[in-house]
Amino acid sequence: MKKIKVIALIGILAYMSGVFYYAQACTNFLITKGASKDGSTMITYAADSHTLYGELYFRPAADHAAGSMFDVTEWDTGKPLGKIKQVLHTYSVVGNMNEHQVAIGETTYTGREELQDTTGIIDYGSMMYLALQRSKTAREAIKVMAELVAEYGYYSTGESISISDPNEVWIFEIIGKGSPVYVNGKIDPKQYSKGAVWVARRIPEGYISGHANHARITTFPLENGKTSISSKNLAKIFLPGVETVYAYDVISFARQKKLFNGKDAEFDFSGTYAPLDFGGARFSEARVWAGFNKVCKDMINYVDYAKGENLTNRMPLWVKPDQKLSLQDVIGMMRDHYEGTPLDMTKDLGAGPYESGYRWRPMTWKVDGVGYLHERAISTQQTGFSFVAQSRSWLPNPVGGILWFGVDDSYTTVYVPMYCGINKIPHPFEVGNGNMLKYSNTAAFWTFNQVSNYCYTRYNVMIKDIQKVQGELENRFADGVAVADKKAEELYKTEPAKAIAMLTDFSMNQANITQRKWKELYEYLLVKYVDGNIKKEKDGKFQLNGYTQPAFPNQPALPEWYLKKIVEQTGDKLKYKGASH
Repeated sequence: MKKIKVIALIGILAYMSGVFYYAQACTNFLITKGASKDGSTMITYAADSHTLYGELYFRPAADHAAGSMFDVTEWDTGKPLGKIKQVLHTYSVVGNMNEHQVAIGETTYTGREELQDTTGIIDYGSMMYLALQRSKTAREAIKVMAELVAEYGYYSTGESISISDPNEVWIFEIIGKGSPVYVNGKIDPKQYSKGAVWVARRIPEGYISGHANHARITTFPLENGKTSISSKNLAKIFLPGVETVYAYDVISFARQKKLFNGKDAEFDFSGTYAPLDFGGARFSEARVWAGFNKVCKDMINYVDYAKGENLTNRMPLWVKPDQKLSLQDVIGMMRDHYEGTPLDMTKDLGAGPYESGYRWRPMTWKVDGVGYLHERAISTQQTGFSFVAQSRSWLPNPVGGILWFGVDDSYTTVYVPMYCGINKIPHPFEVGNGNMLKYSNTAAFWTFNQVSNYCYTRYNVMIKDIQKVQGELENRFADGVAVADKKAEELYKTEPAKAIAMLTDFSMNQANITQRKWKELYEYLLVKYVDGNIKKEKDGKFQLNGYTQPAFPNQPALPEWYLKKIVEQTGDKLKYKGASH
């Protein structure tokens, strides 16, 4: 997601001189069947943007007349980009998952900006959602995206895309070829060719991958007709043994643009089209490292890389977790402020006295002409929505696919199960129920923001209350899904329409329960922590003073280290000079 343009830091010299750019958005993790406890595939996505409103998109299945056209508008801005040919039938899509359990997420890495084609029609958002509407498998989604940009041109900058279906998980990285070059009023074919260059790789079974606003595919196997093919043989993508697919000109185009002059076998996609620098490591790759670090002990070997101190020690594209991951483990990967690592955001002075894992923007700043930064964590205040898409091959598609969906900050959200077969969106998540400039009392986005923004004021105490309710709800949903799965699977055998209606009602109810519980939580937090006090509680109730009034509240002192900082700054100004205190 890039509501604000995403640009990598241009080298350490630019960093030190204070010319700061930073990765704005999004973190994805990719989990294969062999890496999950239940044999499901999962991808995650945090859509981070300071202007993105959290809501759940819905595109019903539809039939279209032959020869009809589709209007493409840029996902980020709503800008009309042009028309493309519509297909005869499009599939239903709930959020970022379609009725066949295909799911797609993204992160913008930008790369070489001169390669953006401003005349292209297919932006990255349209590319994703068109692929979801037109694909039954991850492989077909790759083929659809490759063919769309080849025919209509690719409008956006560099993107990393996560794609999953019930059996496979792929990473797809793409960048444009630049805008047309005109000679004597005509496009010069020697200097411009429509489309994009890209590489797609299947994540090996038993492994996980991730990306966070930086290209991660480096070298890759070249075409051999069996496990690796080029787009000249794109029809072969459906052969089971194929695990790498790439644009036929991904290397030759780089040579043409004088971006690469080595041997083909040495070609590095990321190194060529999105060279890694300090900012790319510290702001982007560090998030991937943080998620991996939660589930793989070997990531201790890449601490220096995450800190941007040793870019030659590049973290691998995929890693094997220490043990197979549950849904809860994967959700846990999406909740992180680098706790317990050298980048821990809750421990430096910027965390304040209440150990906050948040920093307001800008992320980079100067003191006495020297440049500094705030960490960019997976969990961040500006998330519009996030999800864990879970695809399960042993169940019918409408039952097997679940988009565990949440709005606002991933650390304080609740992931609510939305079955991919539903035909209606719950009102708290519904498009049009409020927006970024209009508050709605019934919108989950605003309800969750009430809780999270209040929590930011006294983070280390309020977060415990939030996590208690969060855990209760998510555990309740897991239990409810297990029951709903069995009922829906059995019903689907004889009455598919009734099964889908049942799943729709179930998903609606979970969203409504969450909305109600989170409103109650906000009311509770407001009462408990009003005016900086903390009301006393016993047996789940606020205590009285023995009569009719509240017991005098707790007023815990600020931590000593923080008080010492106040003294260091103020000297004797605040020194108490009375007889006693």
